[in-house]
Amino acid sequence: MAVFMKREVARRVFAKELMDSNYAMKDEGEKSPVYILTPLGLKCNRVFIIGALTEKTDVGEESSIYRIRITDQTGSFVGYIGRFQPEAYDAIAEIDVLNLVAVTAKVRLFEGETRKFVSLRPESISIADAESRDYWVVETAKATIKRIKEMERGEGENVKLAKEIYGTDVEEYRRAVKDALLRLKEEYTVEEEEEIEEEIEEEIDLDIDIEEEEIDLTELLED
Repeated sequence: MAVFMKREVARRVFAKELMDSNYAMKDEGEKSPVYILTPLGLKCNRVFIIGALTEKTDVGEESSIYRIRITDQTGSFVGYIGRFQPEAYDAIAEIDVLNLVAVTAKVRLFEGETRKFVSLRPESISIADAESRDYWVVETAKATIKRIKEMERGEGENVKLAKEIYGTDVEEYRRAVKDALLRLKEEYTVEEEEEIEEEIEEEIDLDIDIEEEEIDLTELLED
């Protein structure tokens, strides 16, 4: 009888949180996947991101391998795409740098001579539009705020392990979320910027109800 493995959920996470990660873990079981534990206690094997493709470099020798860099409002993800990822490999060959892209990828932790670093192994990559990117930023901000609150409450085994490993400063990630939302605001039209000018200058309170089904940037940023 065939056994089908359940596919891991692709998590939304900002570059700041994922690229600060340096710890890998596995569940019990011979076929358990390898997960990355982030400083906010997120355990992830796959991620979904939308950002600007800022680098596409062919670094392969015998077979082509693209090194890519995708930038969001908090930093940059780095990934590698080879011929063993045919869908992503064929797609990236046709995408120019500076396009917005949507990427579903597995995450891997590599150990260099001096440090450990996280890299993406994209499964799929496609051109995205600004509306999709904006929605991704808002949803990722909500997910990050939820993790920040869980970290502050100290609930859950992964949260406790992350605190032990990273000594997480939650304010660092709270500021990253705030900056991501403000940078998104800066891309609005002049008329829209004038309407929110006073709001941006005020202190931003991220202590919001993340359980609401609908929440826009104004609600995320209002005090």
